[in-house]
Amino acid sequence: MKNLIVGGGLLGLCTAHALVSRGEEVMLLERQKDAGDETSFANGGMLTPSMADPWNSPGVGWHVLRSIGDDSAPMLVRPQAFPSLISWGIEFLRHSVRSRYERATRASYALATYSLDETRKLRESLGLEYAVGTRGTMKVFRDQKTMRAPLALARMLEQQGMSYRVLDRAQVLEVEPQLEPIADELVGGLHFTGDESGDAHLFCRALAEDVGTRGANLRFGVEVKRLIANNGKVSGVETKEGGFTAERVIVAAGSYSTPLLKAVGLHLPVRPAKGYSITIDGSELDCDLPTIPVVDQGLHAAVTPLGQRIRVAGTAEFTGFDTQIRLARIQNLLALLEGLYPEIAVRMNRERIDPWAGLRPMSADGLPFIGSAHLQGLYLNTGHGALGWSQAMGSGKLLADLICGESPEIDSAPYRADRIRPPKAPRESKTAKPMR
Repeated sequence: MKNLIVGGGLLGLCTAHALVSRGEEVMLLERQKDAGDETSFANGGMLTPSMADPWNSPGVGWHVLRSIGDDSAPMLVRPQAFPSLISWGIEFLRHSVRSRYERATRASYALATYSLDETRKLRESLGLEYAVGTRGTMKVFRDQKTMRAPLALARMLEQQGMSYRVLDRAQVLEVEPQLEPIADELVGGLHFTGDESGDAHLFCRALAEDVGTRGANLRFGVEVKRLIANNGKVSGVETKEGGFTAERVIVAAGSYSTPLLKAVGLHLPVRPAKGYSITIDGSELDCDLPTIPVVDQGLHAAVTPLGQRIRVAGTAEFTGFDTQIRLARIQNLLALLEGLYPEIAVRMNRERIDPWAGLRPMSADGLPFIGSAHLQGLYLNTGHGALGWSQAMGSGKLLADLICGESPEIDSAPYRADRIRPPKAPRESKTAKPMR
């Protein structure tokens, strides 16, 4: 096998598509039963170059400290996660210095913009259906103070071509009339006209079907136990079903990339940040539905229309690899919905909402790892944090360019996979018997 991809979510599938489109041989292994059934399953549904700023903004340390033990905090650290966050947290805070934060924001925006353009091209060429919304996104504010930082960010990214509008209260209601019941609480908003929205899970399913018809070997329900590494080279993977050898192994397993890489001596500064969402069937509501994704900056969460469904998503919880759904965090999202769309909140059946939690792979410096790692034959496409949907297509194409020796359309340097320190010498592993 020429290229073996570990991970069948957004990043793995977009990488597979970019490679098979170049005539490359591809096998993809995914532990879940179908495409996009894990981190990509029920995310916020927004493709947002406008939200390219990393979470480690200046002053973030104080916010994290104040959040400890507070289930209503937008960013919460659970005590059991402390040991795994010590070295990562130091790097996270080191990169919250304004100069590093702004540099990462600009690089993140460049990748997200490139990626969204590639997503549009793919959608048009293949006729993909995934509850697409093209009206942009809107942030709303309840006081002028809360608006300052997002407006400063918008002005910074405007220098790189980002389009946005500053809205007063009346203009906010013109963009989204369903906010009328809370009009008196709002002072204004920002409308990011270049953003989009869509169901990432439906996109993954559609992309998997296309990649399969192009000849890729997609194998679901196959969990990779470890990478096979000898003499500084990765030559395949071992699964519960046996071994697979390959010229290149591409790890795109989200947060689960970190333990796989650690076993071959590569300490990737990526940690899981749990995000929550609830999905509501809007066809059961006797009222008009929202028409554009709305982010409530004060409540740190968003409501996104996805066809006849409504997705409410937000919060970040550092709790290791625990994917347990905690009622208090779901209550936070219900409170957001009540605060933004009280008419919907009063009409919905709370026993019929679909709660979900997934682990975002959060890098310490706010940028993903894309490209060849220190070990020969090993490539990475992970660490995108909350921007996996926004940056997926661009990341897959960028990695395929690097693998195939083609010149990338954007600068790949900020996302270099080998920007972390070299790995310790890995333990020698026996070559697993190849799977027939």
